[in-house]
Amino acid sequence: MHDKADRYDEADLSFLELPTFPEDVPTAPLLRISLSRLSKSDPEEISKLWKACCELGFFYLDLRNVSTTEDRPTSPAVDGLNESLKNENGRADSATGDDEREAQVKIEPTREFEVNVHGERLLQDAEDLFRVGRSVFDLPVEEKIKYDLKDQGSYFGYKGYGQGVIDAAGTKDRNEFYNVSKDDILGLSEPLPAPELLDPHRGLLKSFIQQSHALVCLLLGLLNDQLNLPHDKLPSLHRLDSISGDQVRWVHAPPQPMDDRRTALGQHTDFGSVTVLFNRLGGLQVLPPNTDEWCYVKPLRGHAVINLGDAMVKLTAGILRSNIHRVVNPPGQQANHTRMSLVYFARPADDVVLKALDGSTLIDQKRQQNPDGLDDEEITSKEWILRRALGRRQGGDWTKAGGTERGRV
Repeated sequence: MHDKADRYDEADLSFLELPTFPEDVPTAPLLRISLSRLSKSDPEEISKLWKACCELGFFYLDLRNVSTTEDRPTSPAVDGLNESLKNENGRADSATGDDEREAQVKIEPTREFEVNVHGERLLQDAEDLFRVGRSVFDLPVEEKIKYDLKDQGSYFGYKGYGQGVIDAAGTKDRNEFYNVSKDDILGLSEPLPAPELLDPHRGLLKSFIQQSHALVCLLLGLLNDQLNLPHDKLPSLHRLDSISGDQVRWVHAPPQPMDDRRTALGQHTDFGSVTVLFNRLGGLQVLPPNTDEWCYVKPLRGHAVINLGDAMVKLTAGILRSNIHRVVNPPGQQANHTRMSLVYFARPADDVVLKALDGSTLIDQKRQQNPDGLDDEEITSKEWILRRALGRRQGGDWTKAGGTERGRV
């Protein structure tokens, strides 16, 4: 029996307050996967997840109407995560509330920061954070640049319009970022300089981080099972209370000049493990394998766009895919509107060495099949992210900004 979410009309997937996404542009063949069905260990849905992560590395995740607490998942991945949390005291700082109408994917919250995966809560947090992000970018430029931390060797804080590069020629980008550290918001590190207007919203940022990370751990647990890795191996490399490069990012790209519209963010693979993306306007493009045609990712209401990053390629010897993507001006009439995105980037803990994991026959077989494709460099997650992120800033070392896009694992 299919989920209630399947009965939505296609109109429910559109952002009606915005210009319509044009139908005459090539769109990427992203699978649509239901969080509700994943939570119920639906074999077909888990198979779709595996297919998406191996073949394209991008998929839509429908966050609406996730299962109730009575429909507790029985997946070994989820049960394993519950078990791994039992050895620590304390109760989670839950962001879900007690509204019985709100459906949840149940994961027992026993660590200080852990919460239940809650699709509707995550959608609402994202909606609220879009409004906060607009207020950040409305600040005067001279105020925003106070929080550019590049010269301190950090990728957190503000990156101004044109302060990044999109190619080896040094072509300037056409967007601005603001990056918020997970460790800062959860009190795992010293607070970073930030605009005062963000102070009242630290609780909202915490909720969004907790919900996004819980979602990431659910996906990692399911992939862990498919890889036949030792129990809880992938989630254990991404503990929420570990020091890591996890961050929330707002991206702001105003309309480009009519006579000079080009790439706003150059082609790249993501640095970390799992990216959770919310946007409303088109502009994101992926380059599917074995083709030279860039395809748009059409935004869908009620969904996040999920993609894997380089860490997942390295940890699995290339079984999982981190696909090349870029951002261009929105298509059609959407081009005349400012494009904003909200992203959660999940990365392995800073001290995790990015190399193929032991304990999986699938990974062992992949290494044996393609020994020449292995990357023998041993680099930590923190070193990898810093090298790639700062290499794409003005004055950075572009030669160190590359990821796994050349087939290196």
